[in-house]
Amino acid sequence: MTDAGRVRSDAGDGGRGASARDGRDEGRRNGEHAPEREGTRLAAEGVTHGFGEGPVFESVDLTVEPGEVLAVVGPSGTGKTTLLRLLACFHPPEEGVVSADGTDVWSLSEADRLAVRRRVGMVFQVRSLFSTTAAENAAYGLRVRESWTDRLRTAARRALGFETTPKAAREALSTVGMTDKAHRHASSLSGGEAQRVAIARALAPDPDVLLLDEPTSNLDPRNTALVEEAVEAASARGIGVAIATHDMQQARRVSDRTALLLDGSIVECGPTERVFESPDDERTRKFVAGELVY
Repeated sequence: MTDAGRVRSDAGDGGRGASARDGRDEGRRNGEHAPEREGTRLAAEGVTHGFGEGPVFESVDLTVEPGEVLAVVGPSGTGKTTLLRLLACFHPPEEGVVSADGTDVWSLSEADRLAVRRRVGMVFQVRSLFSTTAAENAAYGLRVRESWTDRLRTAARRALGFETTPKAAREALSTVGMTDKAHRHASSLSGGEAQRVAIARALAPDPDVLLLDEPTSNLDPRNTALVEEAVEAASARGIGVAIATHDMQQARRVSDRTALLLDGSIVECGPTERVFESPDDERTRKFVAGELVY
């Protein structure tokens, strides 16, 4: 059976979330699928950010814990992508602190901040692959970390016809069900396949944190299921995952905690089942029930 044949039959089952999380937690308690690392705790603390016409959000507090899956939900335009970009250390917040394990990343030297960035992988909604094979795309983050000597050695081996895809890249492609298409050119892949390769590229360097910006928007159920399997596999390895999504059922399926970003702030953040079944804020209840229209 190929990796792509491992699609879950319950990918569209909105009631699967609790059982999937319970199974993951039970496995960890029994020593199965134990996180392989201490991980990195990524946090936004009192963060405010905007783009010239007032803040997109204000005084936001949010953490991504090692080994957890955090769903960030909210209407379009409320700042989910901006918040993920701040957590990825792409740019500093206007106010507040983005920290990694308690250290303000923007107080660090450029070199030390780069080291933090390299512990964070991010996949955007608009997938963009390099004009090469799926395998080389998956290996990109590993290649840029190689010394020039290793790069020359790899180029020489490739010229002689040897397989040069690093093991970590092959494993990442397997995680997203793309082993059988590893040597396909990116231009020949479907949208769903390209997104899975983008996720493999983020996973190959073994990040501590994985940030996903609506990774399954416009994907069919099969590709969605494979992406969600990759999210669960990353979490089981101790990688903290934050996923921005408009799909409420997906949030219930894959996340341990859910945060609602609404009206410029985090309205509610807590265990996913509680947020969906017994939220503290009436706006949360209306949003997850589809009663708030924007």
